[in-house]
Amino acid sequence: MNESIIEIDHLSKSYQQNNPVLNNISLTFPQGEFVTIIGPSGCGKTTLLRLINAMTGYNNGKLKVMGKDLVDWNKIELRRRIGYVIQQGGLFPHLTVRENIEFVLKLSNTDQNTINERVSALAEMMGFDKAQLDSYPENLSGGQQQRVGVARALSANPEIVLMDEPFGALDNITRRNLQQELKTMHQDTGLTFVFVTHDINEAFLLGTRVVIMNEGIIEQCDTPENIQKNPANEWVKNFIMV
Repeated sequence: MNESIIEIDHLSKSYQQNNPVLNNISLTFPQGEFVTIIGPSGCGKTTLLRLINAMTGYNNGKLKVMGKDLVDWNKIELRRRIGYVIQQGGLFPHLTVRENIEFVLKLSNTDQNTINERVSALAEMMGFDKAQLDSYPENLSGGQQQRVGVARALSANPEIVLMDEPFGALDNITRRNLQQELKTMHQDTGLTFVFVTHDINEAFLLGTRVVIMNEGIIEQCDTPENIQKNPANEWVKNFIMV
């Protein structure tokens, strides 16, 4: 098994007293896996993603990212080593496609030649031509905006890419195309992806490992094949059959 890149140990998170969003969960994500997280609305999927990116704190337990306890990380440095993609890309509307992709690199004071090379490589990967690089997000389709969001997340060569329902607002054809592109990208790069979705088919298609959550706990974490053959309990069995 690959070395662990994210380790979650008996972690709990509450926004209100006696109402845990995450309740004593433990998970280990091996490096290079494509982990999909699925469960009903309000089960804690997005909160877990935000915790990994140090966008919110936790009440109890431990969380290690890239071998280092979260409390010991410089939060800005951590976020620069993690790509983050949200629904509809989360692009800056006043910046061009090129400027959106460059954004994190410029924050890191990367030299312009390196930036130009990285943008060119990502543009080729995502299928953008020069004219599109100089366009603004409002002139792009939803699928193209998501590609820009992924390119920006990959720009600083992160070790982990977090994705929060990135394809939820797209039509089915665009969504299927992007799913296949992302699956190929994972195979080509070997990066660790953590992908939140509400679509069980998407979770099983993309995930090398699937985490099924319910009311702040982990019902099952396994390969798609093992979950389908051996659901952990009756709740999981009913959930994956919906």
